[in-house]
Amino acid sequence: MVTIEINGTNFDVEEGKTVLEVAKENNIEIPTLCYNKALTTYGACRLCLVEILKDGWSKITASCTLPVKEGMRVLTDSEPVQKTRKMIIELLLSRCPEEEVLLKLAKEYGIAEPRFKKKDESCILCGLCVRMCERMGRQAINFTGRGINREIETPYKDFSDACMTCGACAFICPTTSYTLKKTERISGNKPIQIPAEFNEGMEARHAIYIPFPQAVPKIPVIDKERCVNALTGNCKTCENFCEADAIVYDQEDEITELDIGSIVVATGFDLFDPTKKPEYGYGKIKNVITGLEFERLVSASGPTEGHIEIDGKEPKKVVFIQCVGSRDKEGNKYCSRVCCMYTAKHAHLVGEKIPGSDLTIYYTDVRAFGKGFEEFYNRVMDEGVNYLRRELDDPIEVVEADGKTVVKAEGHPDIEADLVVLATAIVARDDAPEIARICNISQGTDGFFLEAHPKLRPLDTFTEGIFLAGCSQAPKDIPDTVAQASGAASRVCDILSKDTLAIDPLVSSVDESQCRGCGFCVEVCPYDAISLDEANQFGHIVTVAKVNEALCKGCGACSAACLSGAIQVKGFKDGQILAAINALSFGGRT
Repeated sequence: MVTIEINGTNFDVEEGKTVLEVAKENNIEIPTLCYNKALTTYGACRLCLVEILKDGWSKITASCTLPVKEGMRVLTDSEPVQKTRKMIIELLLSRCPEEEVLLKLAKEYGIAEPRFKKKDESCILCGLCVRMCERMGRQAINFTGRGINREIETPYKDFSDACMTCGACAFICPTTSYTLKKTERISGNKPIQIPAEFNEGMEARHAIYIPFPQAVPKIPVIDKERCVNALTGNCKTCENFCEADAIVYDQEDEITELDIGSIVVATGFDLFDPTKKPEYGYGKIKNVITGLEFERLVSASGPTEGHIEIDGKEPKKVVFIQCVGSRDKEGNKYCSRVCCMYTAKHAHLVGEKIPGSDLTIYYTDVRAFGKGFEEFYNRVMDEGVNYLRRELDDPIEVVEADGKTVVKAEGHPDIEADLVVLATAIVARDDAPEIARICNISQGTDGFFLEAHPKLRPLDTFTEGIFLAGCSQAPKDIPDTVAQASGAASRVCDILSKDTLAIDPLVSSVDESQCRGCGFCVEVCPYDAISLDEANQFGHIVTVAKVNEALCKGCGACSAACLSGAIQVKGFKDGQILAAINALSFGGRT
């Protein structure tokens, strides 16, 4: 450790650090445009000048390249420093007079206009992009020329094969010299941004990111398919900024095995893909979006921070179309239940955020069945939202005509819209069949998981200990989902709180003396309740079927498949069934 003095205050600092680093750690303001914690210092912009005092003399030097020394005295805002810094700002501003970052600095230092002849440049030659490209292991760009001809370019000013169009140069550039669009001039390729999944791809995210604001645990994750370090072994920029030293690049996915007593299947849902209905224009007309995309648009944590904007413009005429993919005779025949009310909510929000907006909702039936839903629907109607009824079979389409978006619905006049919002159906997840196979539970014809009984056992599945919650079972609103999840949690607690569990006595049993060990029963059992084990019969080791009574549901599939009649369901053995038939048919007479 060494002791240095900055603006009259002593600091004990780690040897090897620069004056600029020490100042930043202690919240001492020193302006700079060429410093980045992840890169080696360069001293290009010269804005970080400080005055060094020693033995009655002083000198002005760049703080970003100046290592600390014992007894060093530093002034960051002395008169010579301020005067020199102003001169540098004037020089930079005369070179790049339209750059916002320089205009802001000029205002802070009281500079109205530079005294030098203005140019029309955007690059301040800070070299951040060059050093970042080197860190990426590419070196696709570098300084070329001398004096007034100095610039940053690719070799021979041609497209570079070394550039991987990662966009790091645009990310680090303090001016508008390098933007994502301008990086095309390096490689000739258009950069492809990583869409933020939580915001429905309406904005970009980084390769290291927190999935969404309320994530639990709220820990960043690295997208290995897009991380430069994972792909090339270079970069590691995030490691330099992580004060907790929490970045581990070689961490691998792990599979953890747990002993559990129960499972709640709450895998959620997918949204219907509106591109399957080309008449709505989704994917072809840029101002046609889904309800979930609109939800992110009006959210304070969304891509526009709650401002309703499409291509930077505020829509005045908004059309909502319900039942997109729901109640479809050729597709999803069921009602998605939530669309009517969230469309009403969206219309209310538009009216609140954009006073005087023209709002239209195309509907078939308004199903406001929940507590307070009908009252809210009436409130939205009173706010001036225009509800237009149409039959499901009536054609409706969204088209572009003369540069405008037009909604055409049978029985109604055509409506021009600045924004069209589609209330898309709730559908079963694509991976639902795989989950059903793993958990050994059933699916209905609509693809959602099937409950044991719709009224008496709405939380249970046909597999004991596995319960359903939320939209994995069927479309439902938030209150219904919370209620079902609470019920499922209660059922789980009921199981885990007991030392022993009572099971249904009507399960299969095996007569080992008749079993041939063929294994047909194992193959047909839908609950994996039967296995083949060895048994000692009169001194001989034979293979016989064994039934796990905790898993068996007494369906009888094994009994029907058994060639020797060795496995039968208790209470439904052949002799018992024949006796019951005899009693019914002949009154008990043989």
